[in-house]
Formats: sequence, structure tokens, C-alpha cells
Amino acid sequence: MTPASPEAREALQAAMLRMAKGERAALDEVYRLTNVKLFGICLRILGDRKEAEDALQDVYITLWRNAARYDASRASPIAWLSTFARNRAVDRLRTGKVRRGAVPVDQAAALPDGGPSADTMLIDAERDAHVHSCLAALDAKQREPIRAAFFEGRTYAELAEAEGVPLGTMKSWIRRGLAKLKQCMERGQ
Repeated sequence: MTPASPEAREALQAAMLRMAKGERAALDEVYRLTNVKLFGICLRILGDRKEAEDALQDVYITLWRNAARYDASRASPIAWLSTFARNRAVDRLRTGKVRRGAVPVDQAAALPDGGPSADTMLIDAERDAHVHSCLAALDAKQREPIRAAFFEGRTYAELAEAEGVPLGTMKSWIRRGLAKLKQCMERGQ
């Protein structure tokens, strides 16, 4: 069963629903099915293996506490979990205790268990054809900041500074882009 197969998606969704009912074994299954991808997101944002591991632990603790909030009609399990991972990693950056890229990440290096590199995992996360086509349909000034915010953990302020635009303008671009992305995703369901 490959991570992106329909069977894997169904198994993950079933495990999420069981976990929402308090089944501890379901958390093990969710971890087994998602830890590599979520670690890749944390590692890409934080640039530090130890910090990424700590963020990942926080993700699963938060997940266990909030599993009942998962709504399969609103998001796929991996999209919901990826958002958890991204937000947790960005939160760690915002505390000021962690500097982005404090320890450079060798993007070509494989994980200790022989798994894929962080870049490979992120490419896999972007491969969903529908998400990719919806992102591609956005204007570049919306698409690129959305990708940078999600996959690199960039803040609105960082993106605005990089583009040389006011913070409010960047927030508007992203807000409109996310609204278009949501509409596109809903049309494809």
C-alpha cells in the first residue's frame, strides 16, 4: 500500500475516525501512515532535525487531544494533518527560540531510517493532481506566497517584505488566493 494509494487514504481516514472515538491503537496507525510526510514538512520549515522532531511530537499530542474536531467533509486527513504540522513548526519559529535554518538541512540527505529526503517528501505532498491544478490556476502573486507560507513556513510579514508590498496587500493576495483555491477544490470533489 503506497502512501498516496486510495487504500492508504481510506485506512488513514478510518484511523482518524477511530481515534476521534478515543481508540489509542488508531493513533499508532495514523503515526505509521503519516510520520514521514509530516516530519518532512516540519524539517523543511525549521531546518533543524531536533526541532523538527520536537514539533512532530507536538503535532501528534495535539492531534490526540483534538481528533474529534476532524471533519472528513472539509479536508482529507493528510491535508488536515499537514496543516497541523505546518502550524506547529511556524509556531516554534515565532516563539523566537528557533531560528529558521539554525542548522542547515542537507536536502539531498535521506532520513536515518533510509526514507526519502525532505525534498522528496514535499514533492510527494504536492503531487495530488487536483491540488496541483488548482494551485496552477492561481495568479503567480497568489500562488507563490501560498506555497511559500505552507511549504516553507514563511509569515505574511516575510512575504510582504520579500515582494516589497505592504503587509495588508500580501494578506489580501493570500486571502483571495485561498478563497479561489477552496472554490477549485470544492468543484473537484
